[in-house]
Amino acid sequence: MPLEMNLCWNEIKKKSHNLRARLEAFSDHSGKLQVPLQEIIDWLSQKDEELSAQLPLRGDALLVQQEKERHATFMEEVKSRGPYIYSVLESAQAFLTQHPFEEVEDSNSDSKDVSPRHRIQNISRFVWKQATVASELWEKLTARCVDQHRHIERTLEQLLEIKGTMEELSTTLNQAESVRETWEPIGDLFIDSLPEHIQATKLFKEELSPMKDGVKLVNDLAHQLAISDVHLSMENSRALEQINTRWKQLQVSINDRLKHLQDAHRDFGPGSQHFLSSSVQVPWERAISPNKVPYYINHQAQTTCWDHPKMTELYQTLAELNNIKFSAYRTAMKLRRVQKALRLDMVTLPTALEVFNEHELQPSDHVMDVVEVIHCLTALYERLEEERGILVNVPLCVDMTLNWLLNVFDSGRSGKMRALSFKTGIACLCGTEVKEKFQYLFGQVANPSGLCDQRHLGVLLHEAIQVPRQLGEVAAFGGSNVEPSVRSCFRFGNGKPSIEAAQFLEWANLEPQSMVWLAVLHRVTIAEQVKHQTKCSVCRQCPIKGFRYRSLKQFNVDICQTCFLTGRASKGNKLHYPIMEYYTPTTSSENMRDFATTLKNKFRSKQYFSKHPQRGYLPVQSVLEADFIETPASSPMLPHADTHSRIEHFASRLAEMESQNSSFYNDSLSPDDSLDEDQYLLRHSSPITDREPVCSQEAQDGTSGDDKGELEKILAHLEDENR
Repeated sequence: MPLEMNLCWNEIKKKSHNLRARLEAFSDHSGKLQVPLQEIIDWLSQKDEELSAQLPLRGDALLVQQEKERHATFMEEVKSRGPYIYSVLESAQAFLTQHPFEEVEDSNSDSKDVSPRHRIQNISRFVWKQATVASELWEKLTARCVDQHRHIERTLEQLLEIKGTMEELSTTLNQAESVRETWEPIGDLFIDSLPEHIQATKLFKEELSPMKDGVKLVNDLAHQLAISDVHLSMENSRALEQINTRWKQLQVSINDRLKHLQDAHRDFGPGSQHFLSSSVQVPWERAISPNKVPYYINHQAQTTCWDHPKMTELYQTLAELNNIKFSAYRTAMKLRRVQKALRLDMVTLPTALEVFNEHELQPSDHVMDVVEVIHCLTALYERLEEERGILVNVPLCVDMTLNWLLNVFDSGRSGKMRALSFKTGIACLCGTEVKEKFQYLFGQVANPSGLCDQRHLGVLLHEAIQVPRQLGEVAAFGGSNVEPSVRSCFRFGNGKPSIEAAQFLEWANLEPQSMVWLAVLHRVTIAEQVKHQTKCSVCRQCPIKGFRYRSLKQFNVDICQTCFLTGRASKGNKLHYPIMEYYTPTTSSENMRDFATTLKNKFRSKQYFSKHPQRGYLPVQSVLEADFIETPASSPMLPHADTHSRIEHFASRLAEMESQNSSFYNDSLSPDDSLDEDQYLLRHSSPITDREPVCSQEAQDGTSGDDKGELEKILAHLEDENR
């Protein structure tokens, strides 16, 4: 038993000795790995800090080039250290292969009684951690070195590109600025050379267009560097700022030069206002405000005014017409003088339309400035000279017409007017039939389908009413409020939201109160050339020139337009209504008709005319009233047999049947027989333009052509009997 115990003890001692020898050998080998691994970790951490210290790069090509060289040296140093690091890591890998360890660390590793086996595992684990840290630091450092090398190279390329581009831009700018210095002041240039200078400036601007791309490129490169945390050096920043400043100044200079040249060409060239300076004579001078609106300086009186001197004279002559008692005729007479002074009476609407189309004035909502208006008017009067073969003072006509249009549609002198306003002003005063004028004006506000709603019609009527408004006559035509006129017109539209041209013309043919002045202007124009072979009962003028007014209450009473329109009467006699107006020579049938009507009126009292008002225009306040014209009874049989009453009745029937060839202006006889334009009945008749009055269709429907012949026979018989 003791012998066995000794043998066991010796065996244990032998194993313990061998284990101690192995542990000492392991400790010596692991110690040789721990020290170099820690040195590698410290060295790699230091190099990582040195690499970080190289950033950010400075925005100068020379400095970045130096940084590139330093980084190359740094990379060589790191690269030379690589083999040693790899060998140590390989030794650690071999050691860990021979002495593996459990991944889960023993919780009792901190206790004092640690077994040799546990100590070996702890050492192996520590070596593994060191090797892992060293390996990660090495991979990170090498990757950062490569990235930083690329960053430095890219930055250097961009800086070199910026430097080269800025040098090219500076050279080009120097050349361009040299050209700019050679520019002559615009005031020293000849007017005829302005187009050449404009073209040269445009070519110069086009030649410099590549510079715009260069400036954009250098600014983009600088922006990209800033995003990469590379900011240009002070010197480069100043150089770039100077490039941008000089480029902007050059652009401004070129644009200003081009604008001033174009303005000078527009103001003094063939299509400018310069040629209009000859429209005034000394001591007057034509000047232009900043918004291109002309005004006139009287150097003798040292005053300025918006109106052309000739326009002022024209307005003074218009004041002479204020003694005309009827507002529609007063307005028409004034417009006729304006029309003649502007020579627009010789312009036809088709000619005006050609000019409008050439100047692309189709969109009526287009806003025109003064220069556009002048160009259109110049073309209009030049076309008038060509077509009529007459000599026209174009500068004076253009300036006067411009003055008139500004007074009507731009009294505030903003320098702007709508194309619709311009076209309305020209169309109203051109020498064309009134129906064509209405048809054209309607087309300007109608949609492509030929329909017009209330809003657009209101716009048109508003533009048109500005003409009498400028003459101070708008009150007699319903005022500036056009809503009643719009409602009046749309009663012809059968309740639809839009009306057609035919419905508008039907309304316009009735001479609505707001537009009656335009129709009267047409009659005034026709009447100017007419001579009536009769004597004026007031002034004894023979023949009567212009309008002829025949009393339908007194026999053989004819009055010239001057006496009638001014209210002049013969001594001891008052003018009795109703009266027929003629603006063309009378025919025998009209004379017979007027005789019959006069005979009929002989048997009527003032109260009759007061109770049966008739108007020659359509009042906008009361459209299609039923009592415009008295509708006679359909049967010729009367319950009374009085001869005078029977003559009155049949004469009334006959006159009403023939009234389809007449129209009426104003109402009825006033109580005091004085001339009052708002109450008197005034008919006008012409074999060329005879038309129906309001509701005359009722009389036509009530009596056929046979009835008319029968009435004439009965009336002749009754007149015989009465004599």
